[in-house]
Amino acid sequence: MVNSIKQSADGLALQVTREARKAGLVAEDSDGNATDLSDVYVYGFDDLLVVIGTAVGAGDRAELVATAARDTNSVHQGSMSTLAVAGNGYQVQLPGCKAAGFREGDSGHVRAADGVLFIHDGTKGRLIDDMMTIRQ
Repeated sequence: MVNSIKQSADGLALQVTREARKAGLVAEDSDGNATDLSDVYVYGFDDLLVVIGTAVGAGDRAELVATAARDTNSVHQGSMSTLAVAGNGYQVQLPGCKAAGFREGDSGHVRAADGVLFIHDGTKGRLIDDMMTIRQ
């Protein structure tokens, strides 16, 4: 899925409704109302943001971060962040977004794995495939 990175009250954010559901980062009641929104870590690399739910173990987080850093030859800010209800779905706040090379209005390509969202500029397909395999 591709959405545009937008300005929110807390900085830059991206709409990730379907992907957040697929990754298990949100829980909803039978009416589709949010009952739990995961806190997440956001790690930045050149042209890549990795959003990892706090339920993912530290060792698994470290493996994903190390893989992204090695492949991109970069590492930027890693911070706690939140998912929030926005419009008819969910958005994730993106601290470190600018350092990773993203700006308001840029396309944020998103792929989901268990407990993880990969936000990239559209050029990281092989790396995302590798990281999804690691996560599985």
